[in-house]
Amino acid sequence: MTPDQTRIVQDTWKQVLPIADTAADLFYDRLFAIDPTSRPLFKSDTLPEQKRKLMLMLNSVVAGLSRPADIVPAAEALARRHVNYGVTAEQYDSVGAALLWTLEKGLGEAWTKDASEAWTAAYSLLSGVMRRAAA
Repeated sequence: MTPDQTRIVQDTWKQVLPIADTAADLFYDRLFAIDPTSRPLFKSDTLPEQKRKLMLMLNSVVAGLSRPADIVPAAEALARRHVNYGVTAEQYDSVGAALLWTLEKGLGEAWTKDASEAWTAAYSLLSGVMRRAAA
């Protein structure tokens, strides 16, 4: 990621934070719609807590983008836990698609070509680290 892309991700994330609950709802609704294989990974009674954890994790990743070496160990540990939950390599693609769709819907006019490219680069960085750790 370039420094400009990092700045764009961090700036647009600030616009998502006020709608974090809605964004989490959009994300999981979209994920389950485009990848029904992901639904059994989540229990209905723990989904509200999972939504909160998702937003906290994204917040940490976005904050750490300017110091990637700081977030890599946490991302690797998260990936290893996901293997134990049954997450497959293909599901990283579904998660990425759902995340980008959610950001597009949540950011509205702020979802520019540059924002799309920056978030795609950020997710590619994170998912690449996680896929390698999970393998």
